[in-house]
Amino acid sequence: MCLSGSYTSDFPFRGWCLRVNADGTTTPTCSGLRSPGGVGFNSAGVAFYSENQGPWNGACGLKELRPGGFVGHPISFPWYELAPNMGPEPGQPTDGEDGRLHIDAERIPELIPTSVVLPYKKMGQSATAILLDESNGAFGPFGDQLFVLDYTLSVVMRVTTEQVQGVWQGACYPFRQGFSTGLLGGLLSSNGQLIVGGCCRGWPTRSREPYALQRLRWSGKTPLELLEMSARPDGFSLTFTKPVDRAIAADPASYQMETYTHHYWRFYGSPEIDQTTPKITQVRVSEDGLRVDLIVDGLQKGHVHELHLPGIQTIEGEKVLHPVAYYTLNQIPPKK
Repeated sequence: MCLSGSYTSDFPFRGWCLRVNADGTTTPTCSGLRSPGGVGFNSAGVAFYSENQGPWNGACGLKELRPGGFVGHPISFPWYELAPNMGPEPGQPTDGEDGRLHIDAERIPELIPTSVVLPYKKMGQSATAILLDESNGAFGPFGDQLFVLDYTLSVVMRVTTEQVQGVWQGACYPFRQGFSTGLLGGLLSSNGQLIVGGCCRGWPTRSREPYALQRLRWSGKTPLELLEMSARPDGFSLTFTKPVDRAIAADPASYQMETYTHHYWRFYGSPEIDQTTPKITQVRVSEDGLRVDLIVDGLQKGHVHELHLPGIQTIEGEKVLHPVAYYTLNQIPPKK
């Protein structure tokens, strides 16, 4: 349930996730929600919800709904007295200029860091429904990946997730824009049809139609896309939908990377802060041209790693359709 307002929890369990049992009873499951826009499960069966930028949330993002967890907004703490199954109230976040979510997560065991940050305005601005592609290829090469709708920007984003050191994290990628209204709900059918709907009631949206129900189908043609960005102990692995030009892909100059995080504080939203520019020191390209390993000097735990692919193309000259990805590096994989 969302809060009574951005800063208040006026009634029991406002700002909480509750599970409704078969007998009609409810079980408190997570605290700290602010303004959830949707809930869904990844291919591993793990529940996530879409959170929206505001107090204690520097940007929108996907957060894991782990039983017993605290997902960031402490105004919901008073209701721990009604939830004995949740244990004691978690520690208070740091707040202020020094507040960083990944640092507080090391101090507060219950605090779950954002699994995938959706950088504000670069990706979405009001994240809503979460849809899992279970179409077995009928919707293209994105099987078992997530698609996240956005109300304000009228876009659909793509998300991949992985678990590292017991913590969920992953990347988001642009997918499709130009829908007719603010997107609130949707369905990704087993035969590969993405059906989305919404309205522009209450808050402004990029699109102008008062309401719409639209369908998106795969044309059967696979573009060159970054299929997945995943973490390595020394950098990242990139998988593409088509073989890339191996000579171009082996050149570190074909990539650009920056990192940043956000304030974890009571104020509304946050600018990108603590920016760094890691150096890509080495690139290894697979023989088939479908996988690239980036060796990176300067990985930043807890930061979004924004990767641009300005030079990547196929040997025929086809460019990457959406040449950017944003990876939330909550944990750096240990060396084997």
